[in-house]
Amino acid sequence: MDTYESVLLVKPEVFVFNIPPRSTNRGYRAADWNLAEPSWTGRMRLICKGNELAIKLEDKNTGELFAKCPIEAYPSIAIESVNDSSRYFVLRIMDDNGRTAFIGIGFGDRSDSFDLNVALQDHFKWVKKEKQISEEPASGPALDLGFKEGETIKINMKITKKDGANEGTSRLSKAKAGNGGGLLPPPPGGSGRLPAPPGSSPAGSPAHAPKDAIPNTGTAEWGEFTSANTGNQQSASTQPSPGANSNWVQF
Repeated sequence: MDTYESVLLVKPEVFVFNIPPRSTNRGYRAADWNLAEPSWTGRMRLICKGNELAIKLEDKNTGELFAKCPIEAYPSIAIESVNDSSRYFVLRIMDDNGRTAFIGIGFGDRSDSFDLNVALQDHFKWVKKEKQISEEPASGPALDLGFKEGETIKINMKITKKDGANEGTSRLSKAKAGNGGGLLPPPPGGSGRLPAPPGSSPAGSPAHAPKDAIPNTGTAEWGEFTSANTGNQQSASTQPSPGANSNWVQF
């Protein structure tokens, strides 16, 4: 896959100057140039393609390439600052055949030259960091966390009842414990025998017991009962006669 070209900086106006050869090793001075009459005026673009960096001087209207300056490092011989101003630089331009020449460039505003300095420094910091990362050895062998053939794992899952179910069960158990295990309490008195009907003969008197009386079974839960006929006869004997009270009406 081809590396795409990215634009790091664009300046719409840059001035190009013809410069005299450098006579000493002290560097270039912009005051030696004819600053009032630039040789060419156009647009500058700082282009990055992978790790390669270049300054392109192009026509403002058509975009036609005027000169190209490949930059391998900064600061370097490819682009140098002058000694007497921060707005001017010396570029080493190169054509497709590898021939080189030196020209001077300058900006009308100091902020434009500052932006160019920052963009150049940031690019080469990034290149240095990328190189360090690529040269760093791996910290260790890569871990193989995949399952081998036939390898299995065992998971022990402890499943408990929900809190709501446990709470309902505990409440039911408490209710049963409070009611004595669900049994009704014994009747008061503790005799365990029901009272005999009124007017009946005492238990154990066979002389007054009618023939159809129910015999005593001897169980502790039940008392001795007399026949229902005895009660009916006693009730009949206690009723007043029709003549005893004129208020009663015989039916």
